[in-house]
Amino acid sequence: MGSVTDDQQIAFLPGSSACQSAPRRNRRYGAARFSTLVLSALTLAGCASMVSPKPKDPDALAEYEEANDKYEPLNRKMYNLSVWVDKYSMRPVAKAYVWAVPRPVRSSLGNMVRTMNEPVVFFNDVGAGKPRRAGDSFARWCINMTVGIGGFIDVAKYAGYPHHDNDGGLTLATWGIPSGPYLFLPMMGPSSIRDGIGYGIDQGLSPWNYVPRGYGLITFNWAYNIMGTINTRADHLDDLDQVQRDALDPYATIRSAYQQQRKAVADSIRNDHRATVPDWYN
Repeated sequence: MGSVTDDQQIAFLPGSSACQSAPRRNRRYGAARFSTLVLSALTLAGCASMVSPKPKDPDALAEYEEANDKYEPLNRKMYNLSVWVDKYSMRPVAKAYVWAVPRPVRSSLGNMVRTMNEPVVFFNDVGAGKPRRAGDSFARWCINMTVGIGGFIDVAKYAGYPHHDNDGGLTLATWGIPSGPYLFLPMMGPSSIRDGIGYGIDQGLSPWNYVPRGYGLITFNWAYNIMGTINTRADHLDDLDQVQRDALDPYATIRSAYQQQRKAVADSIRNDHRATVPDWYN
């Protein structure tokens, strides 16, 4: 469950947008996540007890509609399960990782994960009809994969190409497709029907999913995904601890932060009307 940081994602457990780009293993993971979404949707459709009834009081109704969480009873159960599993699995591993690995190394690994996901950002920028953003994404990938030593150093940021977020769910949002009800997917965190579909689209857009076997790539895929997952969880260790410690209702806090952040990023993409030609060209 990432916090509102540069990752622009509230990811309750790592395994979300920051760790999307690895070939064979990630394809299985993407299928598993999409299957989880479909199963959750079927479960929700068949269980009336999982639906929060609409309140009749106008103020309560306005709050209900703003939360967009008609499946809150089930979502809270999935949240509590995820908190429990995280407490005894990923959190201890992330704390040991932070203790053992220096911050500069963790930062470099985060840069690599972000660079590996840059093609997905590029294709979504194209799909959103934002050629300037797509050009920036392409330039970032080329610079960081070469001068940045495979993405370990974010040279592109210093060259005038800072990272920006985009994914399938955000692209669908720019097309005007509604998010659908809020969902908390077990062990995967905050999402929605639209973002779940967008995640499936991203798996199809990632070129790393089409890299052939051999040359040690399977081993690299496993190492990359595992390290990316641990690194992402470690990046948000303090944020999640603070939410659990200080928030009156951590579930509602995470839900609100996730929804506000997704809307803010979608609006920023939609309102990006920069000229296609970079400033330095003029």
